[in-house]
Amino acid sequence: MSQTNFLIGRGELLTHDIVGPKRMPGKAEVYTFAQARERLDPQFRSAAQALDALPADACPGDFAVARLMMNPSFIARSYFPTGLLRSTGLESIGSRTVKVKPQAWTRKGQPQETTTTELFVAGKRQAFRNLSQWTSTIDAQSDEGDDLAHIEQFAAFAPAERIVSLGGSKDRFFEVGLHLLPGEDPGLIQKAFVKFAQREGVKVHSEVDFVAGNLWFVPVEGKPRDVERLASFAFVRIIRPVPKLRGIRPLQRSGGPSVGCSLPTEQALSSEPRVAILDGGLPNHHPIGPWLRSYRKLDEDAGDDPHGPEHGLGVTSAVLFGPIQPNGTAGRPFAPVDHLRVLDHESGGEDPLELYRTLGLIEQVLLSRSYEFINLSLGPDLEVEDREVHAWTSVIDELLSDGDTLMTVAVGNNGERDRELGYNRVQVPSDCVNALAVGAADDTGADWARAPYSAIGPGRSPGVVKPDLMAFGGNPASKYFHVLAPSAKPVLTPQLGTSFAAPYLLRSAVGIRAILGVNLTPLAIKALLVHAADPGEHDPIEVGWGKIPEDTLDIITCPDGVARVVYQGELKPSKYLRASLPLPKEGLTGNVRLKATFCYASPTDPQDAAAYTKAGLEVVFRPNDEKIKDGKSNADTKGFFDLKKFATEQERRSDQGKWETVLHGAKTFRGSSLKNPVFDIHYNARDGGGRATGPEKIRYALILSVEAPKHADLYNDILRTYAKTLVPIQPQVTLPIRIR
Repeated sequence: MSQTNFLIGRGELLTHDIVGPKRMPGKAEVYTFAQARERLDPQFRSAAQALDALPADACPGDFAVARLMMNPSFIARSYFPTGLLRSTGLESIGSRTVKVKPQAWTRKGQPQETTTTELFVAGKRQAFRNLSQWTSTIDAQSDEGDDLAHIEQFAAFAPAERIVSLGGSKDRFFEVGLHLLPGEDPGLIQKAFVKFAQREGVKVHSEVDFVAGNLWFVPVEGKPRDVERLASFAFVRIIRPVPKLRGIRPLQRSGGPSVGCSLPTEQALSSEPRVAILDGGLPNHHPIGPWLRSYRKLDEDAGDDPHGPEHGLGVTSAVLFGPIQPNGTAGRPFAPVDHLRVLDHESGGEDPLELYRTLGLIEQVLLSRSYEFINLSLGPDLEVEDREVHAWTSVIDELLSDGDTLMTVAVGNNGERDRELGYNRVQVPSDCVNALAVGAADDTGADWARAPYSAIGPGRSPGVVKPDLMAFGGNPASKYFHVLAPSAKPVLTPQLGTSFAAPYLLRSAVGIRAILGVNLTPLAIKALLVHAADPGEHDPIEVGWGKIPEDTLDIITCPDGVARVVYQGELKPSKYLRASLPLPKEGLTGNVRLKATFCYASPTDPQDAAAYTKAGLEVVFRPNDEKIKDGKSNADTKGFFDLKKFATEQERRSDQGKWETVLHGAKTFRGSSLKNPVFDIHYNARDGGGRATGPEKIRYALILSVEAPKHADLYNDILRTYAKTLVPIQPQVTLPIRIR
């Protein structure tokens, strides 16, 4: 029997710091200083008048908020209007991505509608009154003058623009998102808003509020016409009806004769991985006791949701065993699990405030930092939208930003809703940039496709590739996902849904950790899953990076002619890291396919939907160190990562790609054209869309595959060439002949 070639580790030893290339000079201006003044002066006056018309109690501390829209040619971090804001006494408190047809741009041809960044700027009302006079005091050649010329529009933030929807006449509960002033006491705005709402006859439920970044999310209760008046409060950003929780009633009602199965007799493969299922609890009778480390009800006083325990058992069954064959024997679990009930009778009731209570229980688990692997198959019945980040997404992303936890989130079963209106897009919180959003495939075999009920992308940018990955979730036409039903004996129930695809994918992640031990971080495991995914011929907007292999060994081993190398390390802000690609000393012949996946976890700015991730990577590939243009110190570059197929031109921003937390690409080269190939990695840090002060290092994982069909022993050739550096990552457990 031939040897099993496991992943090659310690790739980070092939990296070193380098001096970055010289930055290119700035681009041509679209407006002269004189044109900018002429265009903006009336806009400044109009905004000041609108803000002066607001009642005093709508402007706590006499602060107000306006919208500053950047010209689409100047949305990069380096063009953030720091000088203008400092000089005028204004402060950026958030941003969002909007569409605009600019009067002029730096691209060729007539301006077309495109996306740009709109900043929310706060200041004393007097500061807004001073703006038109301020333009006559600055020098055209100054930073402030440049900033002025990069503005496309300036206006007051009108009350009507803050309301997404007021629902129907019977709606009584609404979610309000408010900006807080950075560095100021949040009480200044919170107390003023509660008072303002009381005056309008609206109750503020601050006992279940959330603060994420500089956003305060709080539910309010009142008649739609009264809630509508809250939009004139200066710091309100968004008002919308409180969404309900996604239903956990099964898509497939179980019926007919029950089908049995056999459960394994062994313990889990490893007791090391720490795994949690956040769901609807467990029934009184179930057969998973040997693999259940603990079961906790996070609210002991609440009863079970009517469908909660059946759903919770099904999801837990999917993590432990995957889909079980009727009358067959379930696979051996990779690790025992904890089940934490976060959804109960109160959550499933009619009280919309329970949405916030459920999020509070999830936050409690994430704050405990107790788990490496978590599955969440529930959330609000609300699809992602491009302009705003939801409280669930903000809170969860912030708590996953250290990269120590791999969390799978079901994308939702709304895939058959109206596509034109975007109602079939992935649901909150699967738009998290630091989590894995999982969609459902309709088969385990090679002929799989997206299950019709599974939600589609794109996600918001950054985070445009959603779902991230696909896993089998069941197909109503032919193949159900069989899980354990409530019973002391192992009885199966046919199910389907993204609720089961997500934990099934997490099972593979836990399997990698169980087999290879602590040698791989959760970030590296996330990168490996993306790296191994196959999109087939499917539309990437529907399937993201693709479906992961059914067999975990296919993810962590290298067939003949393939070497997979894992790099794990840290990146320093503003610095450049060069990662060498290992090739055999003798070189390669024939066609060589290189495949690379970068993953990193990023701190987030929830109030800055247009600049949500604080960390970004610019990665360039240099295939041949002998090809250097005259006057250059570095070898020529070749494109490697491309997001074009994941979003339309309108959905992609001009800085797209740089701020995505996952980069994945593959290119084919002639072996003879590769001479000491490298990736140069530049870590950019931003804060509120502008340059960051004192940013932290971030951790990254890179998986690199070299595929050379003419070199069957490529794996060993590379290990021999780098004998002092690279080593195989050996299994930490005794493996059966084949595991699934």
